[in-house]
Amino acid sequence: MLTVAVVGAGLMGRGIAGVFAGAGHPVRLHDVDADALHRAVDGLRGSERPVDGSTDLATAVSGADLVIEAVTENLPAKRDLFARLDGLLPEALLASNTSVLPVSAIAERATRPERVVGTHWWNPPHLVPVVEVVRGEYTGEETMERTTDLLASLGKLPVRVERDVPGFVGNRLQHALWREAVALVEHGVCTAETVETVVRNTIGLRLAAMGPLENADYVGLDLTLAIHEAVLPALDRSPAPSRLLRDLVAAGDVGAKSGRGFFTWPHGSRERAGEGLARHIARQLATAPDTPDGGPDGRPTGHPH
Repeated sequence: MLTVAVVGAGLMGRGIAGVFAGAGHPVRLHDVDADALHRAVDGLRGSERPVDGSTDLATAVSGADLVIEAVTENLPAKRDLFARLDGLLPEALLASNTSVLPVSAIAERATRPERVVGTHWWNPPHLVPVVEVVRGEYTGEETMERTTDLLASLGKLPVRVERDVPGFVGNRLQHALWREAVALVEHGVCTAETVETVVRNTIGLRLAAMGPLENADYVGLDLTLAIHEAVLPALDRSPAPSRLLRDLVAAGDVGAKSGRGFFTWPHGSRERAGEGLARHIARQLATAPDTPDGGPDGRPTGHPH
């Protein structure tokens, strides 16, 4: 049994704390916002889980074997936090839930940066199985192995990301799709509604059962190459965010939380969308075949590369 400290009591922090507490690990939650902290701790305690909280960082992390940081995506703030954690805990594993920032940069001011690792959880953390375990420039192999083993013991599906690239694996794939989706709307190829209809009713139906590289093998790499030669030169390759996206944000139309973005979001629709997404993920997990590494359903069992 490990003592786990989670720094940040927002949506992801309290969700991650709940996963560890649900597995029986004592958890301490920290946030500088006392109201947010109390709401999170009370919610988790309501589930009879071993969770405590403190607005004082040193108190919250005292004696922890593992600290997971889930604060705002701000590099100086994270770098300062890990420097403090390094001084407070000479032996603990120190993990960041950053989704895009370099783990190496977060660890820069730590005197023992080999203990710092990225653990990118996906929302909702209690449902999505994958956690990306990211090796920073200084992360030791023992840290990678201990972190991976611990996450697996929680029932998670840890995947190793061996290079500290922006966005890691999942967000690079996700935002490559999002960039093209925004470009199609920006350049008048189709409406935002059409993008949603096409994605949900074509590739969206297949992706949970067959990922992009397996699908490429399935249809044939010769066909994949021919399509790439025809399509890739026409895809959006801008190294900067789209002008349409910048204009929407500048106008305050930032999506569900403001009531308008690519779509109109009436009051309460964001919460309903989140609840619907959670139900959808739960249904998919309940009906998914238990053969992720190959087996009787004929899925591939490996790749020579």
